[in-house]
Amino acid sequence: MERESMEFDVVIVGGGPAGLAAAIRLKQKSPETNVCLIEKGAEIGAHILSGAIMDPRAIDELFPDWKELGAPLETAVADDCFLFLSDSGGFQVPNFLLPDCFKNHGNYVISLGVLCRWLGQQAEALGVEIYPGFAGAEILYDDAGAVRGVATGDMGISREGEHTPAYQPGMELLGKYTLFAEGCRGHLGRQLETKFQLRRDCQPQVYGIGIKELWQVDPAQHRKGLVMHTAGWPLDGATYGGSFVYHYGENLVAAGFVVGLNYSNPFLSPFEEFQRFKTHSKIRPLFEGGKRLAYGARAIAAGGYQALPKLVFPGGALIGDDAGFLNASRIKGSHGAIKSGMLCADALAEALAAGRAGDELTAYPEAFRNSWLYEELHKARNFKPWMSKGLYFGALMVGVDQTLFRGKAPWTLKLTPDHTKLLPAADCQPIEYPKPDGVVSFDRLSSVFLSNTNHEEDQPCHLRLKNPHVAIDTNLRVFDAPEQRYCPAGVYEIVRGADGSNPRLQINAQNCVHCKTCDIKDPTQNIVWVAPQGGEGPIYQSM
Repeated sequence: MERESMEFDVVIVGGGPAGLAAAIRLKQKSPETNVCLIEKGAEIGAHILSGAIMDPRAIDELFPDWKELGAPLETAVADDCFLFLSDSGGFQVPNFLLPDCFKNHGNYVISLGVLCRWLGQQAEALGVEIYPGFAGAEILYDDAGAVRGVATGDMGISREGEHTPAYQPGMELLGKYTLFAEGCRGHLGRQLETKFQLRRDCQPQVYGIGIKELWQVDPAQHRKGLVMHTAGWPLDGATYGGSFVYHYGENLVAAGFVVGLNYSNPFLSPFEEFQRFKTHSKIRPLFEGGKRLAYGARAIAAGGYQALPKLVFPGGALIGDDAGFLNASRIKGSHGAIKSGMLCADALAEALAAGRAGDELTAYPEAFRNSWLYEELHKARNFKPWMSKGLYFGALMVGVDQTLFRGKAPWTLKLTPDHTKLLPAADCQPIEYPKPDGVVSFDRLSSVFLSNTNHEEDQPCHLRLKNPHVAIDTNLRVFDAPEQRYCPAGVYEIVRGADGSNPRLQINAQNCVHCKTCDIKDPTQNIVWVAPQGGEGPIYQSM
């Protein structure tokens, strides 16, 4: 069966804040433009997970009347709180000592998934054609090598690669330009970076993993609009990371933990560190008597300014976290994603009006360099490099950078790829994590259940090994199979024979929440994440 094709002016891959903002802005400026947006999740917002504190600056520009339109920004930040924790206690940093990046006056506590659903409604009202449940599986090129569009994935292929009775070929979606808005570590974006050498003049991207739970807590514990962050315990001083606890809505708390993926101890488990965090004496009372409603995880592109690749190539562009517009110092990215989509849409509107197609949208990176987003990311460029040098020294130097130099220090520090940082297991101390108590701490599988994750088992595994032998010969023997611990969903498991011999790596792909951590942290870069059948994965309701 041959693939059918459809023609559009613009094809957008990804229904997150960047892709939706680009579609909306383009239709606002050029209502006659034919725009198609595909989203691999079962619905818009299904795969969206963020803290989330939102700076409304970008949405103010996209929809100046967003309040009247009913945008779901309902809980204004009322108070900031930053704690340094030890194993036995902790102390709050006076707010007047906090750098500006940790101050959230004027921002909102939101569910980014809910906001994306609202943005999807606005986009459809403007005439954008949105197709959820379709994953971009292949980049299509014209004879000159320019991007011509994408093909969605075939459906109904068995685990052995054979066509089942339910087989349907993918669809070719062709456009004059194609925007890639897949989010962090987009698998098509990575192919584009290689083909067009988009990373030739920038530093390597670095990442964190963010693990989040949504709780309904005892009303007596709820402080609507409170934004709390912590650093320190349970992580050691050499490991970058910390928690977020955001109070919003009706007794809702978004709680999560971020661990920089440049950590060195292969025995560290970000999931277990989060569960342990909730047992701290200053944290546990918030969750006791409450109910855990949802769970999820995703990787975070944290390199910022110096890790941004070239944004454009013949026939298209990278926007949002497919490029890496998150500001790690502020723990915010949605406003940057929206702004990048708008800047790209402006360049698109100009190109289409001039009758162009398939060339480089050079006006997009030029507009970025003249925008407030560039200024914000440039100011924060040294945050992640400093924090990678240890909690206390890093915090001191970030304070100097942001307070004394106001982000204008005459240097830009370098970044190192996360997968190179793991030490051999023989050189590290194993970490003994407490068993979950089922009250405030939980196991992986009960957590994955709350993410509503589902994958058809009879399909090709979307977590691919370049060389299956490396999983045992290197990952297990040298690093004690760290994929068993850095995966927050229990996907990777070392299985042995009855006598403990013949170890093999079992991949439980049906558990995957699409966080991409394995693709990033695997020390041999042997694991490659690709999109499964469209519509599969988690279905986050209010994350």
